[in-house]
Amino acid sequence: MTGVPPRHVVRPQQLVAAVAAVAPWLDGAADTPARSELAAAVRLSLRTLGQVAPGRTVEVRVPPSPLCSASPVPSIPGPPNVVETDPRTWLELAAGRLLWADAAAAGRITASGTRAGEVAGWLPLVR
Repeated sequence: MTGVPPRHVVRPQQLVAAVAAVAPWLDGAADTPARSELAAAVRLSLRTLGQVAPGRTVEVRVPPSPLCSASPVPSIPGPPNVVETDPRTWLELAAGRLLWADAAAAGRITASGTRAGEVAGWLPLVR
């Protein structure tokens, strides 16, 4: 997932701040955050994944964001390796609050393709 244009490069501080803004919700101590805060945390975490993970082999989708994807060039109808989950699950994974295996066992992740599970090796994104 190389070739990220400079204007889209996420600095670690940006990601930490975005995830911190929704942390009380992830902890169960607050209501759902503002849509803009939630979208920023998801978008920045997916962009970060795109920066650190090599290649363009897995697309990560986090609806309802319009094709929020770590794959820099989404393909229609889709690549053979796709991970899809909801915003809360994705952010819990990205922040290290949930393990991939636990999310998969609970049915909170849909992963298709032989390489989809490789995403787990790049998590957490925020330490």
